[in-house]
Amino acid sequence: MKPEHDISWTPPADAREQPRQVRRILRLFRPYRGRLAVVGALVGAASLVSVATPFLIREILDVAIPEGRTGLLSLLALGMILGAVLTSVFGVLQTLISTTVGQRVMHDLRTAVYGRLQRMSLAFFTRTRTGEVQSRIANDIGGMQATVTSTATSLVSNATSVIATVVAMIALDWRLTVVSLLLLPVFVWVSRRVGNERKKITTQRQKQMAAMAATVTESLSVSGILLGRTMGRSDSLTRSFAGESERLVDLEVRSNMAGRWRMAVITIVMAALPAVIYWTAGLALQLGGPDVSIGTIVAFVSLQQGLFRPAVSLLSTGVQIQTSLALFQRIFEYLDLPLDITERENPVHLDQIKGEVRFENVEFRYDGKGGPVLDGIDITVPAGGGLAVVGPTGAGKSTLGYLVPRLYDVTGGRVTLDGVDVRDLDFDTLTRAVGVVSQETYLFHASVADNLRFAKPDATDEELVEAARAAQIHDHIAALPDGYDTVVGERGHRFSGGEKQRLAIARTILRDPPVLILDEATSALDTRTEAAVQQALDALSADRTTITIAHRLSTVRDADQIAVLDSGHLAERGTHEELLELDGRYAALVRRDARRVPTS
Repeated sequence: MKPEHDISWTPPADAREQPRQVRRILRLFRPYRGRLAVVGALVGAASLVSVATPFLIREILDVAIPEGRTGLLSLLALGMILGAVLTSVFGVLQTLISTTVGQRVMHDLRTAVYGRLQRMSLAFFTRTRTGEVQSRIANDIGGMQATVTSTATSLVSNATSVIATVVAMIALDWRLTVVSLLLLPVFVWVSRRVGNERKKITTQRQKQMAAMAATVTESLSVSGILLGRTMGRSDSLTRSFAGESERLVDLEVRSNMAGRWRMAVITIVMAALPAVIYWTAGLALQLGGPDVSIGTIVAFVSLQQGLFRPAVSLLSTGVQIQTSLALFQRIFEYLDLPLDITERENPVHLDQIKGEVRFENVEFRYDGKGGPVLDGIDITVPAGGGLAVVGPTGAGKSTLGYLVPRLYDVTGGRVTLDGVDVRDLDFDTLTRAVGVVSQETYLFHASVADNLRFAKPDATDEELVEAARAAQIHDHIAALPDGYDTVVGERGHRFSGGEKQRLAIARTILRDPPVLILDEATSALDTRTEAAVQQALDALSADRTTITIAHRLSTVRDADQIAVLDSGHLAERGTHEELLELDGRYAALVRRDARRVPTS
């Protein structure tokens, strides 16, 4: 089920790119710098309060207890309790603000990615698996939650705590501080190595999660289940999914265990440092070294233990940041995707749209490469007129129709609406002007009314009924148990193909576009259903410029003009009678249709 082309490329990791990427991540927090300043103030205050406690302990051990100063002892003890209270309050407020900021950043990212994808051309979605797109929004952005909600604050908090604690340790005894910090550069180097390992594994893990999400989306949709069951491939699909899941298990284990032993050694060493300090101080006293009071040693060890937690956390945070860079990179890939279809800087807005469509020497190539799908197409469709486009499969019929609403952009020539190049029109004008009814009818898992109102959110119930009557579907909807409140089911599978087509037609009638593209809207229907849908299409096409891409020629006999495409070229053009008299490609297609046995 994999497409030939996949945009999920991963650029080579380059150490020179990391600073640029980090700066880009920091820019995500720029709108919330006021709140972050408050968090910084709370972090600083909490750090100062926490490092003050060991100094209170020193005064208790060296002054208040030996000298029997009860009042000072009570005051110092009260100070320690107050410090604990203030630290806890600051921590709660800090968590609240930082979590709020982090969630807003994630919201901004999700919205930015979704908005970017909404602006991508149809070509992007024809070569990208739906599950891949969903995985970027759900798994990748979801995986960054810890980073954007707590890691950034943890980094600032722990860094501030480490700096404040080291300064306090130096103030107590610089010699013991040197002993405590000798191994710090080694710890930093180890943590960076671990971070790089986890970043690589995380990139592989997220790709695997995307592949598994794509498999689930494709095989567990209604269409996927139908295909799997009818082809007897359910067991095969289960085994394939099990293989994808097994690979994810391996990557998850590797991700969690990467560098775990090295970090464990760091933890053991830092936990053993208090013993080293006691041993060093005791040895120095026995050898006649500098005199250090018991209160100073206890206070120093207390500071060192206070240093242990933020230092280890800081190293772990560094590893998490390295890991998160892989997730940010995948999100930035989508945000950096080039937009094939954009609005001009000063686009043209049309208040009144007549509906004349012209194809002027139109050429189109997919991705601007390969042979032309369309070449040298010159056709004019007068306002209110009808054009039927016919030809063999692969002739470029649908592509020609999709150029009008700019689902694709021409690579040569131009398409105009009322004399204005569609590329110069603003998107609002274009979406008001052109409606599309395709063979692939898409309905949301919502009520009939909600599906219809997707075209016109403010439509009244009367307008819904009027549109449904025009589309020959009102009586069927009214007969449903819940009427217009009936949920259509996943992709509208509670309705037949003809009923879904008529719902799509009713939806388009609500929009009331002056230009209509009918892309083989009846080709997948049986003859009887086609007749009912064709009646609805005739009502929809009245007084509109209509371009009908047709597979069955019975639906285009009355068109004002018929264009016959062959390998992307305009082979013939004229009315039904004129083309029959010409006895060329169109006449051959008519004879082919006549030989087919109608289905019922």
